[in-house]
Amino acid sequence: MAIVINMPRLSDTMEEGTVAKWLKNVGDKVEEGDILAEIETDKATMEFESFNEGTLLHIGIQEGDGAPVDTLLAIIGEEGEDISALLNGASALEAKAEEKQEETAAEPEAVASEASEAAEIPEGVEIIKMPRLSDTMEEGTVASWLKKVGDKVEEGDILAEIETDKATMEFESFYSGTLLYIGTQEGESSPVDVILAIIGPEGTDVDALLASKPSTAAPKTAAAPKETATTESKAAPSAPAETKEVVANDGQRIFVSPLAKKIASEKGVNLRDVTGSGDNGRIVKKDVENFVPAPKAAAPAAKVSGAGASLALPVGEESVEDVKNNQMRKVIAKRLGESKFTAPHYYLNIEVDMDNAKASRVQINSLPDTKVSFNDMVVKACAMALRKHPQVNTSWNGDTTRYNHHISVGVAVAVEDGLVVPVLKFTDQMGLSQIGASVRDLAGKARTKKLTPAEMEGSTFTVSNLGMFGVESFTSIINQPNSAILSVGAIVEKPVVKDGQIVVGNTMKLTLACDHRTVDGATGAQFLQTLRAFIENPVTMLA
Repeated sequence: MAIVINMPRLSDTMEEGTVAKWLKNVGDKVEEGDILAEIETDKATMEFESFNEGTLLHIGIQEGDGAPVDTLLAIIGEEGEDISALLNGASALEAKAEEKQEETAAEPEAVASEASEAAEIPEGVEIIKMPRLSDTMEEGTVASWLKKVGDKVEEGDILAEIETDKATMEFESFYSGTLLYIGTQEGESSPVDVILAIIGPEGTDVDALLASKPSTAAPKTAAAPKETATTESKAAPSAPAETKEVVANDGQRIFVSPLAKKIASEKGVNLRDVTGSGDNGRIVKKDVENFVPAPKAAAPAAKVSGAGASLALPVGEESVEDVKNNQMRKVIAKRLGESKFTAPHYYLNIEVDMDNAKASRVQINSLPDTKVSFNDMVVKACAMALRKHPQVNTSWNGDTTRYNHHISVGVAVAVEDGLVVPVLKFTDQMGLSQIGASVRDLAGKARTKKLTPAEMEGSTFTVSNLGMFGVESFTSIINQPNSAILSVGAIVEKPVVKDGQIVVGNTMKLTLACDHRTVDGATGAQFLQTLRAFIENPVTMLA
């Protein structure tokens, strides 16, 4: 299926880009990671790589031409594929964009207002806003700052690591100068286009500039610690980037260095009880290491009156902690909530005989440089079953049901902060060893937060496996826009009946969650029958 590639936003201020040079021609084969073109932004000329494989079917912007962000740049798909519908849709969108530009041009007062606003920015000062680093990103969280207020910054230096809804990505500077202001502290989140930082000549006063831009300031909840940090920076320029904020139960704010906070967490020290020796009472490493808790007075044992007897009741201290949800956790909550409450889920269960699968896996893995897991077998079986049951390989679009003629299976991977679903593109065309190698590679990237957005997009079906944790059966929430998700349990050795005899066997439970809008019960049951046949007879997947 053809994939539309739009003009990307390669910098925080980029509104349109110019194609300086195409590295591929229409008809050329494109591999994932190939450089498609060199694109000139308002700041630099950058290489733009492909996240997809296929044939370059269409070039929407010729060399030397410019176009706004999100304009059709290219189309990649299968050789000879009909893309007329995509081109007609792109033309309609471009026409709307042109109308919007004409309307904007007809508002001179708005243009004059923007010009006067730009004039307020001192010469050499650059305002950096929270960039949109993925197509679905609405806000970002600063995982860490690589530069501190007062540091010199060169063009190309990495300023910060920013956590989006999909991955943690490095954000580089397009300017040279001194880092004058940090608008979003480590661990804090801000919407796209909120002021992230200011770079300019050393000694520039940014207070007036910030006061004149209230609409682009960070949310009020994040503003208080910034003001305190700015005050500290007059004495110690590194303080703002190194100070973490903790809110005590009495509402008072506590400022603590990241290292001190980590040590306090490891030692179980309550930061409310620690006196800081740093600037403005900031708690530092030595304050936590030298902290000695005050002895607590023993609470009197409670007595229960009775027939001359007393009963000592347990006495303790209630304690809670509110941990801020990171961006990944928020997106998981939003997407799964939408799926559960919009798609009518129903569940089908089967138990699969795994004796042949276990024997086949031993033989396959005896081959040199080959390593296949049971999950790889399940993924391959799903891809082949989807080819036979296209109704399951669909998406609900309201007035239409989209039948996906390609099969790309997403594999749910648990990571420290939640769950991600890397996608195996064109899974039905992959062998078992290819699936195994790809899953290991993508799972490794997921756990180190190195997955790209393209590696998590485009699934048509999803597999979630908790068998390695000893879970025998469970149900999953559909990963929309998929119509179904398969939950895979552990392989269990137990007595089974074969040929009228009770023998020791190996079984595995599978649960298929279906969207009843697109997949009826009989359809889901037939899919599971086919899936069972492939898993119980792995040789059929090698034919």
